[in-house]
Amino acid sequence: MTNDETEVFLAQRELLFSIVYNILGSVADTEDVLQETWLAWSGRSGVENPRAYLVRIAVNAALARRTAINRRKEEYVGPWLPEPVVTPADPAERAEAVSLAVLVVLETLTPLERAVFVLHEVFGYAHTEIAEIVDRTPAAVRQLAHRAREHVQARRPRFTADPHVRLEVTQRFIDAVVGGDLDALMEVLAPDVTLWADGGGKARAAGLRPMLGRDKIAPLIIGDGRRRPVASLGVQYRTINGDPSALLLSGDTPFAVIVLEVEGNQVTGIYAVTNPDKLARLAVD
Repeated sequence: MTNDETEVFLAQRELLFSIVYNILGSVADTEDVLQETWLAWSGRSGVENPRAYLVRIAVNAALARRTAINRRKEEYVGPWLPEPVVTPADPAERAEAVSLAVLVVLETLTPLERAVFVLHEVFGYAHTEIAEIVDRTPAAVRQLAHRAREHVQARRPRFTADPHVRLEVTQRFIDAVVGGDLDALMEVLAPDVTLWADGGGKARAAGLRPMLGRDKIAPLIIGDGRRRPVASLGVQYRTINGDPSALLLSGDTPFAVIVLEVEGNQVTGIYAVTNPDKLARLAVD
């Protein structure tokens, strides 16, 4: 591979990573797809539109990779959540960040619907461009895009809180958990709050299915905190998948990522990732 080919690939790598990650929800699988794309790009000098070529290779490799991910999900212990990634705190630099909550919704789409949604809704590709990438007619892509958009709009979080409000509510939530304050936790949780806890069978998590209702969730969280010395955990507030979130640390090792859906000043959704495999790539400040 020539230096020019390497430079072209590296110039597009961030875009390719973002597209593929939003299709797969897994950093490890995304890196594998980028490696495949790199190998496919080797020796392709003279390509008229390198960016379009690389995106097409990466997207189709990601679609093929979804089959393996879906098989792993069928055998997964408990709720499966996307692998969290740290994103820039500046809104201008994270326009392409898709929240963890929306990524969970995207898991309910077919692989092709998801790819079309990501390319059109997140990255602004025209239907005609997507048709060339996924080898479908523009009419078929428009139909896929319409179906995916309706599906996501019907299931995505109802309300997007201001980042400052979200951070303040996240801090109140963490303070209540670390302090073992059941009353404070009940106050910050909405009555119909839902908890998704992804331990992957490798870390303690709250049940094998999502849990609904603060009357169940709050005592469980506080009781779990008393059994485990959560007060000894360090806390860093980071921007995860575009949202202010909490990274809990055991020493210098990531212990859990907590991402909250917030409506008003209450928590309506809790996404807790404790599976160490999904935390291993998170950088600690």
